[in-house]
Amino acid sequence: MSNTQEFKIGADLFSIPADRFYGRDNHMWALYDHVTGYATIGMDSLGLASLGDLAYVSLLPVGTKVERGESLGTLEAAKMTGDLTSPISGEIVERNDLTVRNPALVNQETYTNGWLVVIKPSDWEHESKQMVSVVELPDWVDAELVRYRQQGWID
Repeated sequence: MSNTQEFKIGADLFSIPADRFYGRDNHMWALYDHVTGYATIGMDSLGLASLGDLAYVSLLPVGTKVERGESLGTLEAAKMTGDLTSPISGEIVERNDLTVRNPALVNQETYTNGWLVVIKPSDWEHESKQMVSVVELPDWVDAELVRYRQQGWID
């Protein structure tokens, strides 16, 4: 199996890394580190394609406990303003202040330097099973592209 799932939106080709889990509804990714037990959280490129360029990002402070589905912070993008929703429950142990100072980093370096927070998960084993895994990734991406096109969010 490939390390990425590639898909096309208009003339642009996007790759989604297969080494992480994805929120089914919120397009947030979680990369779990088995050594530290922490999960790095970011927004996936498909979600970003539907939003456009980010203009503003705010993140909750380190030490904040969040539940899956709750806000990690907020964003303002070309096409909407809203919450950044946590794909897992736990405590924020680190936040990426570079993305707060330069929100474009989330769009430009989505899966590397554009991460948002690091969370110490409270129930990784259970909650990761509710997310999209590498096995489900191709079908999920295809279904999301159909849904996004039907909604008129992408071409």
